[in-house]
Amino acid sequence: MDETTEQNSGAEQNVRSGEISKDARMWGMFCHLAALAGYVVPAFGWVIGPLVVWLIKKEEFPFVNEQGKESINFQISMFIYAAISGLLCFLCIGFFLLAAVAIVDIVFIIMAAIKANNGEHYRYPLTIRFIK
Repeated sequence: MDETTEQNSGAEQNVRSGEISKDARMWGMFCHLAALAGYVVPAFGWVIGPLVVWLIKKEEFPFVNEQGKESINFQISMFIYAAISGLLCFLCIGFFLLAAVAIVDIVFIIMAAIKANNGEHYRYPLTIRFIK
C-alpha cells in the first residue's frame, strides 16, 4: 500500500467509527475563526467570513455544515445585539453594552474554534437560530 492509500483508509475508518476527520475539524475551526474578519472588514465581515467557508465546505463535511450554521447564526445574533446596543448609546448605556458584545463575541469565537478543532460539537449560547 502506498502512503495515499493508507491515509484514505485511515480517513474512512474515522468516518465509520463516528470520529471527525482532521480536515473536517480544521474547516470547522475556520468557520468560527472567519468571523474575526469582521474586525478587519466592519459591518458584515462577521457574517461573510463564516458564510464563505460554510458554503465552500458544507457538502464535503457534515461537521462543517453544522458548525458553519452555528457560527453564522451566532454572528447574526451578535450583529442584532450590537445594533440594539448602538441605539442605546443615546441613553449612554449602549457604550458599555457595545464593549460587552465585542468581548463576548471574541471570547465565544475562540472557545468555539478550540472546541471545533478538538472535534466537539459546539453550540453558542445567546444565539437565535435563523438557519436550521
